[in-house]
Amino acid sequence: MAVVKLFGAWFSPYAYRVIWALKLKGIPYEYIEEDLRNKSPLLLQYNPIHKKVPVLVHDGKPICESTVILQYIDEIWPQNPLLPADPYDRAATLFWIKFADDKGYLMSKLYQTDGEEQQAAVKEWLEMLEVMEEHALIGGKKFFGGEEINMVDMAFSFVAYWLGVIEDVVGLEIFEPHKFPLVSLWIQNFKSIPVIKENLPDADKMFALLKHGREMMLASKSD
Repeated sequence: MAVVKLFGAWFSPYAYRVIWALKLKGIPYEYIEEDLRNKSPLLLQYNPIHKKVPVLVHDGKPICESTVILQYIDEIWPQNPLLPADPYDRAATLFWIKFADDKGYLMSKLYQTDGEEQQAAVKEWLEMLEVMEEHALIGGKKFFGGEEINMVDMAFSFVAYWLGVIEDVVGLEIFEPHKFPLVSLWIQNFKSIPVIKENLPDADKMFALLKHGREMMLASKSD
């Protein structure tokens, strides 16, 4: 069997997407933790363009960008599929994955800002949650793709877990379950899956990391 390696960072929602996919498919792999402040020569060799995690290395060949990696994994190991086989359903799934990917910047925009800039970020978060509630989770679906999780659930995982930690860091409540009942139910379902709940970053450790990052960012702005 070809060797599979994953370069990641313990706090990265994008790295966890790949971890979940590999575990759901039962693929053994070696995990290499990267210090993103002191990136390894191997990471820079495998991802010389963006120089970031995650990077999957399969049989010596690197694949970069989490969404691209998940599609690769799904094609190489078709068991427990992450994308539907039907062309239309697959296209719809890829649409929502891109939508989620395009909103990932909201994580840093929320915890690295204050004042009017932060309020603008809150507004964007609420708009995204409304779209999820009113368009992506309609029809009483347990997950975005139906009864089983797929790549869309993984793409929106930053809403299910990382948002809560960021809310604690900035002292704001953005996600109110009673306003987004379908999203709230989806979060419960998503976090109840053993592969997900057993493979999440420590919330206290992540809180400390983000709080320090926020304080450093705001201090640099005031200089």
